Amino acid sequence: MRALVTGGGGFLGTAIVKRLHQRGDSVRSFARSHYPHLEPLSVEQFLGDLADRDAVIKAAADRDIVFHVAAKAGVWGRYADYHRVNVTGTENVLAACRASGIRKLVYTSSPSVVYTGCDEEGIDESTPYAHRFLAHYPHTKALAEKMVLAVNGANLATVALRPHLIWGPGDPHLMPRLVARARAGKLRQIGAGRNMVDATYVDNAADAHLLAADRLDVGAPIAGKAYFVAQGEPLSMWDFINRMLATAEVPPVTRRVSAQSAYVLGTLLEMVYVLLRLPGEPPMTRFVARQLSTSHWYDLSAIKRDLGYMPRVSVAEGLRRLGESTRP
Repeated sequence: MRALVTGGGGFLGTAIVKRLHQRGDSVRSFARSHYPHLEPLSVEQFLGDLADRDAVIKAAADRDIVFHVAAKAGVWGRYADYHRVNVTGTENVLAACRASGIRKLVYTSSPSVVYTGCDEEGIDESTPYAHRFLAHYPHTKALAEKMVLAVNGANLATVALRPHLIWGPGDPHLMPRLVARARAGKLRQIGAGRNMVDATYVDNAADAHLLAADRLDVGAPIAGKAYFVAQGEPLSMWDFINRMLATAEVPPVTRRVSAQSAYVLGTLLEMVYVLLRLPGEPPMTRFVARQLSTSHWYDLSAIKRDLGYMPRVSVAEGLRRLGESTRP
């Protein structure tokens, strides 16, 4: 296939690009920056901003399929900035599909589109979208996912994947933040530590995207649907975090703070940062407090049944690979 991957130089985007390249597909990346690590993969790199419709349309010319992976992630910032990338950017991707006659779009969403701040234990895709959101990222991702699934029809087949907490070697987000805070003595266990999480090793997330692409077509059973993606191995969140820290030779987290105290602190810090217009990100937010103290794992029956998804890399193997990548 001739694929366009938005955010092709990012963490998940790179994993998808590598898998496409390995099987001989023609790959083009669209991102704001040039990524040298994509050069050995013979990837065409188109530079531009998702909010620039003309640039997106140009990048999508002569493609068969779009993997729309690029997004503004995070737990803090202006709503307008998240909306510009995640909503307007997705509108532009859809416009590019129409302009080029592209018939398949695989959209990278997030489980947080249904997250209300409460435990999610074995939930499936029948769970409704959240009625309120604790951060702009899940709010704008929900708006974009709804839009993507709503346009599925006779001319464009769409599917949304919701990979949960992607991790692995090369992760520029989750692992570096955990390690930095732990080494600075600023990482605390939130809550009693009984909450369970099912994160997703990056190669498994990439596999899910290719499985979806191969099964997607106008009128296909998966068209117009959303699917949770995870390991299928729910673990104690804080045990998992400590195992990740151990791969970087960082001591485990032992100090604790109650879930309620963390939430109250997050609320106060958000108010202070907004009122005083402080730079950077609050050390705690309501969203982070809830994410670290609640369970979130999913029933993967639908993606296993409809896409044939089976995680190739286990948590144990993923941690081994992560450890190898951190050694000098």
